[in-house]
Amino acid sequence: MLSQELLRRMRLPDLDDVSQYIRSLSTTTLVSMGAVAAMTTYYLATRPKPLQPPCNLCMQSVEVQGEDFARRSALLNTDDHMTHFYDDATTMYESFLRGARVSNNGPCLGSRKPKQPYEWMTYRQVLDRAERLGSAFLHRGHSKNVDPHIGIFSQNRPEWTISELACCCYSLVTVPLYDTLGTEAICYIIDKAIISTIVCDVAGKADLLLDCLKGGDHSVRTIVLMEAPSTELTSRGHQAGIQIISLQEMEAIGKANHRPPVPPRPEDMAVICFTSGTTGNPKGAMLTHRNIVSNCSAIVCLTENTCRLTPTDVHISYLPLAHMFEQIAQWVMMVCGVRIGFSQGDIRLLMDDLTTLKPTVFPVVPRLLNRLFDKIFGQANTSMKRWLLEFAFRRKEAELKKGIIRRDSIWDRLIFRKVQASLGGRVRLMITGAAPISPTVLTFLRVALGCQFYEGYGQTECTGGCTFTMPGDWNAGHVGAPLTCNFVKLVDVAEMNYLATNGEGEVCVKGPNVFQGYLKDPEKTKETIDADGWVHTGDIGKWLPNGTLKIVDRKKHIFKLAQGEYVAPEKIENIYVRSDALAQVFVHGDSLQACLVAVVVPDPDFLCGWVKKTLGMDSSYLELCGREEVKTAILKDMVRLGKEGGLKSFEQVKAIYIHTELFSVQNGLLTPTLKTKRADLQRHFRPQIDELYAGIKM
Repeated sequence: MLSQELLRRMRLPDLDDVSQYIRSLSTTTLVSMGAVAAMTTYYLATRPKPLQPPCNLCMQSVEVQGEDFARRSALLNTDDHMTHFYDDATTMYESFLRGARVSNNGPCLGSRKPKQPYEWMTYRQVLDRAERLGSAFLHRGHSKNVDPHIGIFSQNRPEWTISELACCCYSLVTVPLYDTLGTEAICYIIDKAIISTIVCDVAGKADLLLDCLKGGDHSVRTIVLMEAPSTELTSRGHQAGIQIISLQEMEAIGKANHRPPVPPRPEDMAVICFTSGTTGNPKGAMLTHRNIVSNCSAIVCLTENTCRLTPTDVHISYLPLAHMFEQIAQWVMMVCGVRIGFSQGDIRLLMDDLTTLKPTVFPVVPRLLNRLFDKIFGQANTSMKRWLLEFAFRRKEAELKKGIIRRDSIWDRLIFRKVQASLGGRVRLMITGAAPISPTVLTFLRVALGCQFYEGYGQTECTGGCTFTMPGDWNAGHVGAPLTCNFVKLVDVAEMNYLATNGEGEVCVKGPNVFQGYLKDPEKTKETIDADGWVHTGDIGKWLPNGTLKIVDRKKHIFKLAQGEYVAPEKIENIYVRSDALAQVFVHGDSLQACLVAVVVPDPDFLCGWVKKTLGMDSSYLELCGREEVKTAILKDMVRLGKEGGLKSFEQVKAIYIHTELFSVQNGLLTPTLKTKRADLQRHFRPQIDELYAGIKM
């Protein structure tokens, strides 16, 4: 997994030196008034001023006139949505041109070879290549109105962005593909979108496409390979009726047949992003230039006065560009003239990329943050180390609560410096999204990393984000207020006893960032967007007194137990997974059973230490997973956490099955965005689930 490989190579804080130093001091010296006075003087002399929030943090959203139970950002002065922040950037094409201007044609896209420095293309060079490629697309029959869809099947690299920009220059539409969908889903997308040209990064993906398209009718005529294709591959493509041509050749065709750009309008289609989905075929969310620009503009608006992005900033691109989280992040960077450095594509080299690039902007996903948190505390394996780490955290947390963000305190120098250095040492802005994150983890890492650290919430259907935490509000446990590009309202979910009059209900989103519907799927579109233009997310939210939103449940993944009680398994899983012993939890129940059971995967990095501390047993991971007393101890810890988390008795699991292999994209149990594929998990573990129920005596 991405997070495990990353953490194996991350130089995390080694507290041995510090703890040995502390032990070398006498107790009298450690607590002496002189030391306290010196530390206090240093603190007062170096403490920066608190960050000034852009609005009253006690009222971050306000009610919308004429829209029952709907709220908007307090940053808006009217009930009008923000469609763009800069007047000269109303489309993705204009956004890039603005970035080129404000950067004074500075560095734009960078990449590197192993053990080499980053090499950069300027904004002008990127635009020139995009125009050449786009001209070649037009020369080969693509246009805004005829065959407009261009597939991109590639890892993150400069050519990915150049290919998308080529589409933007000539009002064509990007359709990202990714191999974790599986060949069947890739074929489905190609047929659904009628894609005739696909840009691929490596020969292996071209081979996969040829395997996928073999023996059937298909629309593909051209595969553009970012590297030079072999004679064998070209011949194989020819046999399938597909021309395989290098990107270099395509750009040469475009240079010889250059066409002036055909700039898109805000309402023109820009991207069709197929969501991986937890069941069924992928759905193609249709997103316009206005959708994407409005979402980017809302984030720019939010950070403009507190963490303004400038051409001196550096963004690292490693999260998949096939998903809207990274897409929005990159377009925010480009409209501000920021440079974007791409990882080498090998997760084992990401830490080297970070220390070489030294990014200032670093988007992350909760799974990575959870593992980072666990790794740090896993190294604090003595009482002295744990005390020192927690003491440093409390001191910096006190500053955080006052709005002070920094990484130059004495605690940074002593404790947190190596963590910060492992990310390059210059990160000043981090954003997490795509899945829930524990408030404990988020608060600790905000303290440890010493940068502005925001949490967003959203989905592809609202282009990316619909809420975002406010600068200056460093309280965890919520996902912020509505962005300036949309309203958010809560609607009743009576069967789960969530009522809008109580400030609870299904989260619905309306605004210029709301997608246009699913490609050629009016039925699914109608299920998601109501007649008034509100996207129904399926998530259950609650308004907090300060106008921020807290996600408390999930509507789609609920089931009724035999006694008639409704259960939301994801809420329960999010509580149980806080156990130090566990990495993953899958909770199951149905209307024929009166209780819940669970499949759990112990954490390979921490189970042995947890068992030794809890039971005094010392053995290997696999041996411990097979011990009945270990299973009993894990279940006991889960029930304890459930009680502390406010679970009702019928929400607590009665039995567990221990599985030793992590759920992953590769084994088909997680989506590419690391969401649980519940139906697949249920089928995969049906024998174990049946056995658990058979062994329960009610």
